[in-house]
Amino acid sequence: MSGINKVILVGHLGKDPEVRHLDGGVTVASFPLATSETYNKDGKRVEQTEWHNIVLWRGLAEVASKYLQKGKLVYIEGKLRTRSFEDKEKVKKYVTEIVAENFTMLGRKSDFEQGTATPTHQNTETKIDDEFTIGPSDENGDLPF
Repeated sequence: MSGINKVILVGHLGKDPEVRHLDGGVTVASFPLATSETYNKDGKRVEQTEWHNIVLWRGLAEVASKYLQKGKLVYIEGKLRTRSFEDKEKVKKYVTEIVAENFTMLGRKSDFEQGTATPTHQNTETKIDDEFTIGPSDENGDLPF
């Protein structure tokens, strides 16, 4: 029996996506995502924030670079990945990341520039959330993503 590696997060971007173009024209975007939960401790409400490293590849990275910005609320589905590397001093370091498979921008339409909607984005195809309408198209009549 194989295992399941599924992560679902809803949080705010800690900074704008950082986009890189690798050899072969492959695009990768990454950003930190903050998730928060509150609980009561000694009669006081305490908020605890966790930071997650999000990585998006290819078309999904391109869409994220256009529509996601620091502070925006986003729903992300993906898988957990841990990788290792050696730093400048040859010390082995480990990084845990969420490799996003799709995302949905959350919030009011007014939260998004140019009146765009809150589309749901997946790795190879784009779906539109029925709750919102699409914003203005580009000169070719295509959707803005």
